[in-house]
Amino acid sequence: MASVQGAHGYRLVAPRAALEGWELPELEPGDDDVVVEVAGCGVCHTDVGYSVDGVPTRHPLPLILGHEIAGRVVVAGEKASAWMGRPVIVPAVIPCGTCPACHAGRVTICRNQFMPGNDGDGGFATHVRVPARGLCPVPQKLPEGITLEMLSVVADAVTTPFEAMRRAGLGADDVAVIVGAGGVGGFGVQIAAALGAAVVAIDVDRERLDLAAKHGAGLVLDAGSMDFKALKGAVRSFSTESGRKGIGLKIFEMSGTPAGQSTAFGLLDHGGYLAVVGFTPKSVEVRLSNLMAFDATARGNWGCPPDQYPAALRMVLDGKIALGPYIEMHSLEEAPAVLDAVAKHELRRRAILRPDGER
Repeated sequence: MASVQGAHGYRLVAPRAALEGWELPELEPGDDDVVVEVAGCGVCHTDVGYSVDGVPTRHPLPLILGHEIAGRVVVAGEKASAWMGRPVIVPAVIPCGTCPACHAGRVTICRNQFMPGNDGDGGFATHVRVPARGLCPVPQKLPEGITLEMLSVVADAVTTPFEAMRRAGLGADDVAVIVGAGGVGGFGVQIAAALGAAVVAIDVDRERLDLAAKHGAGLVLDAGSMDFKALKGAVRSFSTESGRKGIGLKIFEMSGTPAGQSTAFGLLDHGGYLAVVGFTPKSVEVRLSNLMAFDATARGNWGCPPDQYPAALRMVLDGKIALGPYIEMHSLEEAPAVLDAVAKHELRRRAILRPDGER
C-alpha cells in the first residue's frame, strides 16, 4: 500500500511547553483511512486549552495538535479509494457510526469518536492520517477569493456555530444574541443573519464589534463600557423594535470566558434559549432557578455532525459567510509562536497555518 514519508509537524510534549518540531513516522492508512496533505489548519482556543490550561488530550502526549483541517487526499486505504486526489475538509469530530449514541442521532457525543489533535495527531503538520468516514468534499474549482486553506476554519469555527443555530431552530422570527464576536462568534453573527434573524453582537473589543456591524449585526454592544443593566435594556429594546414574533431570545455564548457566560445566562428571558458554544475551564456562578422561572432552555454544543458540513460549506461558497476579514495566514514553521500569540490574545483574526509557508 502507498504511504507518505518525510512528513513533519509541531507537537505538544507537555502542558505549558512550547511546540516542538517533529518528523512523523511513515504514514500508511488503514483500509478505511486516508492521508491528507494539509493545505491549512486553523488554530483554535481548544488547542490553547490543551497547551496552556492543562486540559488533557485523550491521546497521551506528545501529540500534534490541530483539528481545523482542509487539504487534499494523497493516499487512500482500500475501502476509501474514492477519495483519492480529492480536496476535503476533515470534520473536527468524526463519529464511529456504529455505537448507541450514533444510532440515536447523537453523533457528537460518540465515545469512539476521532478528533484530530486530541485522539491522534492533528493538522499542525504537512500531512495527517484520519478516518475517511465523514470527510466533506470540496469542489475542485472554488469561487474567486476562496482558497482551500481558507476553508480549514469551516471544520470548527464555522460548523460549530452553524450546528448550534440549527439545533436552536433559529429563523426569521427570532432575535439572536451572540456573546463573543471573535473567531467563532464572528462567523456566528453571519450565520444568524443569513438565517434571517435580527442579530445582536456583544463583545469587549471595538474592532470585532465594528466588523460584526458590517457583517450582519443590527446592534453591537460593548460590554466593557456599560453595566449589565444597561446592556440588558439595550437588548430588550432592540428585540421589541425588531418586530420579530419568536418567543424568547436565542442566545449563543461564544466567548468562552466566565464574564461572557455570566452575561449570556443573565440575558435569558421567558422561553429563552441559551446555547453554550464557548469553553472555559473556569467556574461560573449562576442562578439555575432562572431556567425554571423563565421556562427557558440551556444546551451545550460539542462540534457538528459531519453530515451537516456540506450545508455550512455551501453558505461559505454562496457568499453568505465571509472568511477573509476574519482569518490571517501564517507559515507552519511559525506554529509555536502563533499558538503562544493566540493564548495571549495577541492576534486579531483566526490564525491558519499553511505548510507551504506562504502568507
